[in-house]
Amino acid sequence: MATMHFLIPDDVKDKFNEAFEGQNKSAIVTKLMVQAVEDEERKRRPLSLVERLRLVRGHTRLAADDEIGRAREEFWI
Repeated sequence: MATMHFLIPDDVKDKFNEAFEGQNKSAIVTKLMVQAVEDEERKRRPLSLVERLRLVRGHTRLAADDEIGRAREEFWI
């Protein structure tokens, strides 16, 4: 196992120690670091088609029933 040293504000350290009192703090920090690495890797890799569609869908409004009906009519004419 490796050892890493970080400087953090005293208030953050105090809150962390209070929140995780009695727990394995090394395991908690390791878990948080793994999550951070996975998040960063996910940001850097190209998005799959499904992921891109999910992003687009989240930023667009849903079509109303009458709009869908008109679009179907236009397509089939």
